Amino acid sequence: MKKALPVLLFLLASCTHRDRSIPTVGFADAFVDNTLEQAKQGFLDALRDSGYSEDKKTLNLIYRNAQGNPLTLTQVIKYFISEKVDLIATNPSAATIAALQSTKDIPIFMMVSPTPDQMKETGASNLFGVADTQDYIDTSFTLIKSLVKPHSGILSVGMIYNQSEPQSVEALQRIQRLATQLQVRVVSLPVNSTADVQLVTQSLLGGHIDAFFANPDNTVFGSFETIVKACDKAQVPVFTSEAGLVSRGAVAAYGADIYHWGYQSGAQAARFLRTKINPHWEMVALRKRVYNPEAATRFGLSIPSSFQPLR
Repeated sequence: MKKALPVLLFLLASCTHRDRSIPTVGFADAFVDNTLEQAKQGFLDALRDSGYSEDKKTLNLIYRNAQGNPLTLTQVIKYFISEKVDLIATNPSAATIAALQSTKDIPIFMMVSPTPDQMKETGASNLFGVADTQDYIDTSFTLIKSLVKPHSGILSVGMIYNQSEPQSVEALQRIQRLATQLQVRVVSLPVNSTADVQLVTQSLLGGHIDAFFANPDNTVFGSFETIVKACDKAQVPVFTSEAGLVSRGAVAAYGADIYHWGYQSGAQAARFLRTKINPHWEMVALRKRVYNPEAATRFGLSIPSSFQPLR
């Protein structure tokens, strides 16, 4: 019973006395992460810009972060259901899948999530929000070939991936096919959780890789600083397909603007609250090419002019 008490208190700290005449949104973050925080802020800003905010007393927000615990994440979603929220916002795919497994009635507005077919959730009639494909990964990965010189022989790129995340496995397979075309060697190792990342990353670096590629993977998101620290020490540049990771130490990326991803989902959620008309999930509208000047200088890399410096 003692072990269950913190989770129970975590869930019961709610808007018990909230005004039920105004909409209630349950927002579920799967884990603490600086990149995901950008999406969350975008979502809430879009609601605010549409007239829905707690400050104006036009919205009840129940926010919970599962702290990377799958059981807690499921309990968070079930708590939202018990509170009869008008919609559930999910960030990222782990939260989206947990919500879809728990309710077929409450509208779910996803962000930082792959398309429904990549999540094996094509039949969900209550799934809305914004998703992205993996088409953009090719541009990010190809950049490595043009910028990084191999220490010897063929260019070697290291990756880690969580086998339980379908989008991560599919991204790896896509990159492996692309790497064959580019004559690049991909060295990949699986991880089960963020606790494994430091050891696995060190194993990759021990294999003398020339660069590290951070693919769309929640475990990578949650432990990115650990990856960057180890790679910087080994003088191995980190590239990624996620623009939000550039501010956290990656050299460059071509990918979705994470803040705008959340904003786009929030704008759709606001339209739903206003009209009560079910929308259709959308593709990410804004992608960008960005690079980290400090990281590029550290590794002596000349980034193409099509990439904008991080501000």
